[in-house]
Amino acid sequence: MSTSKYRLRLIDKAAHAGNNVNSWIMANNTYRSIWISDLHLGSTQCQADVLLDFLKHNDSEKLYLVGDIIDFWALSRKMYWPRDHNTVIQKVLRKARHGTQVIYIPGNHDENVREYDNYVFGDIIVKNSDVHTTSTGKQFLVVHGDEYDTIAKCHKWVAKLGNEGYDFLLQVNRLLRISRRLLGIQSNFSLAAFVKFKVKNVVQFISDYEDSIVSTLKDQGLDGVICGHIHHAEIKDMDGFLYVNTGDFVESCTAIVERADGTLELVNWRKTEPAIADSETLEANLHG
Repeated sequence: MSTSKYRLRLIDKAAHAGNNVNSWIMANNTYRSIWISDLHLGSTQCQADVLLDFLKHNDSEKLYLVGDIIDFWALSRKMYWPRDHNTVIQKVLRKARHGTQVIYIPGNHDENVREYDNYVFGDIIVKNSDVHTTSTGKQFLVVHGDEYDTIAKCHKWVAKLGNEGYDFLLQVNRLLRISRRLLGIQSNFSLAAFVKFKVKNVVQFISDYEDSIVSTLKDQGLDGVICGHIHHAEIKDMDGFLYVNTGDFVESCTAIVERADGTLELVNWRKTEPAIADSETLEANLHG
């Protein structure tokens, strides 16, 4: 891989439009490509308000929906479809009608959509996987990623049990967030994230997942992979192969974007308390 620049840009979006700190975040950003995944529409865990705000302020020539967009697992247990979830669908369809190329790559929570590979629905094309070429000619496989998760692939009932536990942690975290707000405590602490990185087996699972994708794909003439699935946003070089994970919109509210010059960035789009907009840049030169 020739020398390329990839940037991790962490953005805490201002909660109030009147805040003047880094007010440029409030304006619309236009990118060559955007990747979002794990929206889990139809689940009570979806942060649809933050997602809508992201879609409002960020446009692109190409928009990838990288799996688990609609959570059919959650809908099979309980019908939950509030107005803002419907608004998300309408917003994406509107972008497609106005010229954005929207590609929907299903995941394991919306795996029934995989039956419609290469079908077009309302200007949105369904693909089980795709190869994206950046403006600099780099090629990235775009997949949801459950194909490389042995638990999700071979032990679906275990994956569903783990999903139940994750949902429980997110529910508890929501109550903690409300309590902190009432007590005047400003914090972005996430119980689910804390448990995720304190439990040795979970940390090992994330590492195994990343290694599985890279070991499978790095000899296929690609420069990297862009995936989702494990709700852990990341951009990192692994043995000359770029591993990119979009994160999610149930906890971290992250996306991957490509600028016109081919630069890939990981953007964290979330509301803060109090209203503070902060931008931090981490740049890494990758040599092949």
